[in-house]
Amino acid sequence: MFGGLCSCPCFGDRSSDADGSEVDPVLLVSGMGGSILHSKNKKFGFETRVWVRILLADLEFKKKLWSVYNPTTGYTETLDDDTEILVPDDDYGLYAIDILDPSLVIKLLHFTEVYHFHALIDMLVKCGYKKGTTLFGYGYDFRQSNRIDKLMEGLKMKLKAAHQASGGRKVNIISHSMGGLLVLCFMSLHNEVFSKYVNKWICIACPFQGAPGCINDSLLTGLQFVEGFESYFFVSRWTMHQLLVECPSIYEMLANPEFNWKKQPEIQVWRKHSTDEETSVDLESYGPIESITLFEEALRDNELNYDGKMVALPFNSEILKWAAGTRQVIYDAKLPDGVCFYNIYGTSFDTPFDVCYGSETSPIDDLSEICHSMPQYSYVDGDGTVPAESAKADGFDAVERVGVAASHRGVLHDETVFKYIQKWLGVDQKVRKHSKSSRVVDAST
Repeated sequence: MFGGLCSCPCFGDRSSDADGSEVDPVLLVSGMGGSILHSKNKKFGFETRVWVRILLADLEFKKKLWSVYNPTTGYTETLDDDTEILVPDDDYGLYAIDILDPSLVIKLLHFTEVYHFHALIDMLVKCGYKKGTTLFGYGYDFRQSNRIDKLMEGLKMKLKAAHQASGGRKVNIISHSMGGLLVLCFMSLHNEVFSKYVNKWICIACPFQGAPGCINDSLLTGLQFVEGFESYFFVSRWTMHQLLVECPSIYEMLANPEFNWKKQPEIQVWRKHSTDEETSVDLESYGPIESITLFEEALRDNELNYDGKMVALPFNSEILKWAAGTRQVIYDAKLPDGVCFYNIYGTSFDTPFDVCYGSETSPIDDLSEICHSMPQYSYVDGDGTVPAESAKADGFDAVERVGVAASHRGVLHDETVFKYIQKWLGVDQKVRKHSKSSRVVDAST
């Protein structure tokens, strides 16, 4: 991923106030889990929100979102043959990425865990952006590969719509997390279209080289999106695990084994070995390549009960092959001349890097036991999800690359991040708020 020199007016004109017609349109692109998903009954046509929801979350998730990968098509398909998964496109695509559970009770309780792009949308509106004219959103089925045709075509149509609605102005993309990988795949596969429609790309908290600790553990034990008391009303870690094993997008965020890490990420297992004569406990270590064998062994018996039928969900070698192709697509990406690139990455939070299962006093006997254990992490600097080392390794000639002391989801409502976005877009928020966020800037800039 090597970009050319940027020849555009990168910082814009801050002298004129934005009124919604004098600014370039902005397209917001969400990341993993950052879009509302609806299930639509194929026969009757009615829709139900299955992600995100707080009430009856686990039940609806199992019924409508559990899926299997189809290696013939490359798509992950729901186990419910009567259902198709859709992303609502209301409010010019903004509804699906704004408040992820927009039910009245959640709004009344102001449950901020599901307030996703809400603060950023609000800030941009206060800067003069107008929904449907200069402000748009792109939510997508995040189960799928970041390079799958349906997602690429959807992004192309969004860019075209924003370009036309704004009177032919080029679009400024703001992506978050895995949304950066989706934009990257689009730029690689449709470079001429990207060059035609895009002016600036502001990339926030993107796992360019993977998110080793979080993704390794997601494939082995699952993922808990909400912690604390609220987690009892949300999708359980195990329920989420059964979906993620069949998601190409997860495999595409495994640690890049070709990247020159300061230290190679590892999975460690305290392992018990028994013979007729004695028992020993050893600490086994697996790097990014060796981990594949561990995944295969640990998940060999993984299965779920769906509507009375047992469905095998081992580590999916077909998805792994597809993900390797995606990594090549990412490697081949080039930033078109005239497109300005900016990178914001999170710092100052303990971020999982190495992950360890078992202990010296309570070792793992059979590797399949890992899936029912809890991980112990070793940490590096980052946003709590993506290591800073990965997030700033974009490989492009960035106009500016900055670190901000914010968490992975917190960057989307951080005042320091908003200041950078306003600066790079060349706009001012009409209602100013004092920023209390600390500022960390990459020394290389």
